[in-house]
Amino acid sequence: MSPLTIREVTLASNLSGAERRQAIGRIVRVSSGNFLEMYDFIVYGYYAIYISEVFFPAGSQFASLMYSLMTFGAGYLMRPLGGLILGAYIDRYGRRKGLLFTLLLMAIGTLSIAVTPGYASIGMLAPIIILIGRLLQGFSAGVELGGVSVYLAEIATPGNRGFYCSWQSASQQVAVMFTAAIGILLTWRIPHQQMISWGWRIPFFVGCMIIPLLIWLIRSLEETEAYRKGHKPRSSAETFSLLLQNWQRIVVGMLLTILTTTAFYLITAYTPTFAQRAIHLSPTQSMVVTLCVGLSNFIWVPVGGLLSDRVGCRPTLIVLPAVFLLTAYPAMFWLVSATSMERLMMVELWYSLLFGLYNGAMIPFVIDLMPQKIRTAGLSLAYSTATATFGGFTPAVGTYLIQATGNRAAPALWLSCAAILSLIAALAAGFFAAKAPAEDAQSVPAGTRAN
Repeated sequence: MSPLTIREVTLASNLSGAERRQAIGRIVRVSSGNFLEMYDFIVYGYYAIYISEVFFPAGSQFASLMYSLMTFGAGYLMRPLGGLILGAYIDRYGRRKGLLFTLLLMAIGTLSIAVTPGYASIGMLAPIIILIGRLLQGFSAGVELGGVSVYLAEIATPGNRGFYCSWQSASQQVAVMFTAAIGILLTWRIPHQQMISWGWRIPFFVGCMIIPLLIWLIRSLEETEAYRKGHKPRSSAETFSLLLQNWQRIVVGMLLTILTTTAFYLITAYTPTFAQRAIHLSPTQSMVVTLCVGLSNFIWVPVGGLLSDRVGCRPTLIVLPAVFLLTAYPAMFWLVSATSMERLMMVELWYSLLFGLYNGAMIPFVIDLMPQKIRTAGLSLAYSTATATFGGFTPAVGTYLIQATGNRAAPALWLSCAAILSLIAALAAGFFAAKAPAEDAQSVPAGTRAN
């Protein structure tokens, strides 16, 4: 994404008050659905310890927790399939219809987890139902980020594409804060045994109760002008053919996304487990840290989007992975050398700053790598594959690395590997950014192409 031109600044400043209010309304409505998708998808990770005792009894706490975390990660294996199939549906039939459909699928998956009796009641059927519900959540979530991000990119005013796209991730941070706030209240008011028995189910029911409101909000969305005027795939076969033709762009997008997904799940979904099991903080302390991380992310992601609008995406995408690589392990080693809530807070807020600035530039850059006909499917496939191969299994890998090495700072090595892969992709991405697909020449506003 190139820096602002005088023409773009002039166009943006000419928007009327009514047009600005309409744009804000569309951002809020589409982001609200994304908020619920993320809330329903990550809430499992926050209560993995309790879920492990209810559905995955085993010979040791470690084995039970690993079964629970692997089920959490299994949802990410469905995301590439969801990104491919649902992404093709959205590119062919419209952004609005696709977002409504994915919201309904997520609701079914979340409700199935909330109401399933424990292992003690129905035996092996219990973990099987939990796994199916988690896979359905993953299938739905596979396209949510791509669908919302592309919608925001296509309604963005000139010179503000990065800032508009950043609200997709910013709405996810609201979900992080909301989940953590509920966790603080529950762990403060409900004893541990009651949390295991029934308390952990409350956040899942909360997610289900919000769904009717969000369906009403999203139904009122208008289709984007870029989609109405742009070229659409004539069939699913054409979509899949175009995805195959553009496989190199998708791979680059996937590698760029790996750092975002790994950092996000390390500092959000994995924090309650890491804080309680690795450095022995209380459940309430771990939720307070997670709440603060969500707030920090919410601030820094839009700042990253604004920065990409002003200076371009690629400088951020090169510098930030390098900083992650240099500081990820030293920061976590400092944390575990003298553990405390204050040190955990400082380390995670540092990671949050880097994550937010990087993510704000990464999303619009990857959108611009994709041809218009497969913009949603391409972005969704790239992002969901990154979460399936790296990001989504961060809690499980982090837990395993600590157990295998005895080094409580070992999860930072996983984050460092992600930084290396994304840095390589950022260096290689210039070639693809410079060669925009010819079919996009009329569908992408001047001055917004990634660079």
